[in-house]
Amino acid sequence: MDDRTQLWNEFAAQLAVDSIRCTTAAGSGHPTSSMSAAHLTAVLYADHLRTHVSDPGDPANDRFVLSKGHAAPVLYSALKAIGAISDDELLTLRRFGSPIQGHPAPVPELPWVDVATGSLGQGLPIGVGMAFAMRLDGSPGHVWVMLGDSEMAEGSVWEAMETASFHGLHGLTAILDLNRLGQRGPTMHEWHADVFRDRAVAFGWHAIEIDGHDVTEIDAAYTEARKSDRPTFIVARTEKGHGVSLVANAEGWHGKALSEEQAIAAIQELGGERSLAITPPKPESFIPIGMGTPHVGERPVYDGPIATRKAYGDALAWLAGRRSDVVALDGEVGNSTYTDEVLEVAPERFFEVYIAEQTMVGAQIGLQALGKVAFSATFGAFFTRAMDFVRMGAIGRADLRLCGTHAGVSIGEDGPSQMALEDLATMRALNSSTVLYPADGNATVDLITTMCDLPGISYIRTTREATPSLYGADEEFPIGGSKTLASGPDDRVTLVGAGITLHECLRAAETLSAEGIAARVIDCYCVKPIDAPTLRKALEETGAIVVVEDHRIEGGIGDAVLEALAATGPLSGRVVKVAVTQMPGSGSPEELRAWAGIDEASIVERVRAAIA
Repeated sequence: MDDRTQLWNEFAAQLAVDSIRCTTAAGSGHPTSSMSAAHLTAVLYADHLRTHVSDPGDPANDRFVLSKGHAAPVLYSALKAIGAISDDELLTLRRFGSPIQGHPAPVPELPWVDVATGSLGQGLPIGVGMAFAMRLDGSPGHVWVMLGDSEMAEGSVWEAMETASFHGLHGLTAILDLNRLGQRGPTMHEWHADVFRDRAVAFGWHAIEIDGHDVTEIDAAYTEARKSDRPTFIVARTEKGHGVSLVANAEGWHGKALSEEQAIAAIQELGGERSLAITPPKPESFIPIGMGTPHVGERPVYDGPIATRKAYGDALAWLAGRRSDVVALDGEVGNSTYTDEVLEVAPERFFEVYIAEQTMVGAQIGLQALGKVAFSATFGAFFTRAMDFVRMGAIGRADLRLCGTHAGVSIGEDGPSQMALEDLATMRALNSSTVLYPADGNATVDLITTMCDLPGISYIRTTREATPSLYGADEEFPIGGSKTLASGPDDRVTLVGAGITLHECLRAAETLSAEGIAARVIDCYCVKPIDAPTLRKALEETGAIVVVEDHRIEGGIGDAVLEALAATGPLSGRVVKVAVTQMPGSGSPEELRAWAGIDEASIVERVRAAIA
């Protein structure tokens, strides 16, 4: 046995031992899932993951994504070995307040972890985005994604396989830890490695089948993967709980820590504790690819009707021409979202992901992890397919900029399958999210510009049909603000709208004025964080608020208004929510707004009833 082989095996044993130690100390966790991946991780960190440990943000670094996030102990054990964390920190696994959480997350104390994982099926789409970013920068870095065999049942994995192959992402390698056992028993294909090898080949990947505990085979596979002109899929047959007779290939041990007595025996069987210090190979130096000559263009300005979805595309293209870090992803609806306008100014920064919304958002997470200002767009209804990715993005403190078009019943004849009617509620529920809903083109441009520098998840809801201009080009739309478009000392009611319903509220206010009823009108363009002081003042001065929205009545703007009022004092007046309460069908936008009770005439009736 040569010295390198001995080192890899000793390092793998150390990773297995440390995985047992930290999970036993925690009293919970996944030691056996970590042990199956120990040899794969050892060879990777010792000789193939090129990284500056002292500079985890270096764009030349390779990236490692542990898609099977429950095997976090093996990742943390590797980070200990390279000097990123201490042994004392390792042993705080799963403790309250510790950055060494049950599944990996990129908290400030762990800059070597780029993204949150733990919801299976997400690592490979994220790896696609990282590979996109490296290609844009001309980085020599390589992306390594470790998958578990259970997550191969997830459709998002196969979306990503197709996307990576189509885009020729040769700087991406997937490592399948084929350990046969899932949470409750054997996986779908157990140790039939040929199933995954053949599928990878069918998807256009370079495929390699190896023994995942033979370090010589692992080293050869990693070397071959880096040289491949295609993305590489390594199928590594492994054994869950490898190296410890009590748990090796044994059912009933998923997610269970060994007792202290069992751990002592297991560590002894593995040869005892070790304290190897590993220095990963250094990345190649490179000169990043520059932007070139910025695209010359004026900020979009509108003085007439335009669809806010079109203003989104105009604004994004303008920003992409000015900023080399802006990238755009679309789900094969670029001629409806108008994201395809980016093709005219920065074609290399437009990523067509086709009808694969999970991979679209996953790739967006990967792109932003490597410093890109990433926007993605599709019909608002279709973001529901990718909501787990958005949720995990929030957990991972990702900066995601999402545009949902075709909002509400106002899209018309296409019918309910295309209508975003739950999107505001969903996006509002995310931690620290920002939810925006502009009513005209100039507001849209200003908010898209602001989104470039917003942290966290930001979502902008845009309208399919053209709406009149309400604001000038110099109007500013601060986050957390609103616009009061009509008000007076004799106001008897406040109408709150956003997007399409703001225009209905303005028309309703004119009709009510003709009847002698003065109405205040507020544009709630920022749904979260909402402008609570303005709403509180309106309730106290007018005595009644009628909130009108093209969204389900549950969880939308009406509930946001009620929550803001409840948080700032008593409900000293009446608040009426007007929204979609039944299942829509096809029809014209005007017919459907009337059916839902959110058109001008319906609003007037609701106001009359509210102040009677």
